[in-house]
Amino acid sequence: MTVIKQIDFFDPNKIALSGQAFRIHPIDETHTETVAFGRYLQIASLGNDRYAFSCSEEDFDKIWSSYFDLDTNYKSIVDTVDSTDSYLQSAINYGYGIRILKQDAFEATISYIISQRRSIPSITTCVDRLSELKGKKIVLPELDEHFAKPLKKEYYSFPTYEELKDITSDELNSIGAGYRTAYIMAAVNDFMSGKLDTAQMHSCKDEQLYEVLTSMYGVGAKVANCIMLFAFHRTGRFPIDVWVQRIQDKYYGGSFDCSLYPDTAGIMQQFMFFYERLEESHK
Repeated sequence: MTVIKQIDFFDPNKIALSGQAFRIHPIDETHTETVAFGRYLQIASLGNDRYAFSCSEEDFDKIWSSYFDLDTNYKSIVDTVDSTDSYLQSAINYGYGIRILKQDAFEATISYIISQRRSIPSITTCVDRLSELKGKKIVLPELDEHFAKPLKKEYYSFPTYEELKDITSDELNSIGAGYRTAYIMAAVNDFMSGKLDTAQMHSCKDEQLYEVLTSMYGVGAKVANCIMLFAFHRTGRFPIDVWVQRIQDKYYGGSFDCSLYPDTAGIMQQFMFFYERLEESHK
């Protein structure tokens, strides 16, 4: 099954390299693959803002359109950027096509707990190992001539909290979770017990949601804001890691003025993060 769509302001490879999620990867310059919601998806860029998706029309409408936030007009968002902010304007031009993913809340929570003090490749390895250990094997869709060979032979869904309820510290240590083992186990218990309920969390206001997340064992401001931005689509949140702090120090006198973008600061953060990390590597 293949769905072809015309989509502006959309670059799957840039999204894959933007650090939002850890199971989305470029295959080559025109193909991207992701595993989310228990499914494998490949996207092929056909040129002129046309893209082929390896899914049914129903799955595109019910899952992937929302996942890639395709109903949001990002062109109108970037048009609001202060024209005198040359750094942010450059970042937007460089990252043109990045959208904020709407990820599964449990997967994003565990993934960002794992992410603490780690590089993106090591986070990806740990998340993949956890999926292989406790997730379900995914049946790959039939790929027609639009698509490339997948990067791996086998793919696994990210485990649900029910599938992780009996995971042991030895198992988590075996996949490289390290000191985050206790945080992961506590989070699984919070979801299992009903202390954390994703439906209720989606209905919380931003500050309530922030308090809920930071009340979790091992979850601080940066992780909480990442979960809010990338799982709950709170696009006014502005996660600060070493890259973003470096940007603030170099270009904004130590602090980016989020009040200029109360509902979209997190989107601006993604452009800046992507630009600083990728453009720096190309110098």
